[in-house]
Amino acid sequence: MESLEEIQRLISEEFEIFDTWMDKYEHIIDLGRQLEVFPEEQMIDENKIHGCQSSVWFLTSNEDGLFKCKATSDSAIVSGLISLLLRIYDNQKPSEIVKQEPKFISMIGLNEHLSPTRNNGLNLMIARIKKDAGSMI
Repeated sequence: MESLEEIQRLISEEFEIFDTWMDKYEHIIDLGRQLEVFPEEQMIDENKIHGCQSSVWFLTSNEDGLFKCKATSDSAIVSGLISLLLRIYDNQKPSEIVKQEPKFISMIGLNEHLSPTRNNGLNLMIARIKKDAGSMI
């Protein structure tokens, strides 16, 4: 299992090949298209992240001591951000998730290139992941 630090470094390297932010956004959208299908019956208020501009649903669990997460959104860019979050946090130890800060955001420049509302949504998704992981420790 790769560490959270290593996965974030790999994501940063992956984004270095793109010359423009339009190319990076296209890559993020492509990543979102590859998300696992989210169970429609789980698109309920209890699983919804409130405060996001887009509709976002998260489903988390603890399986064999590892954090498991599925998520979806009705927005292409947000789906791509979810894909990045799942690459980092899915199948990790909850205690590591709580300790590790999401450095990939500044490593690839998302903090400078997301709109304030998208940035807020990303922070809400990370907060939900950390909260759910914290409840599994």
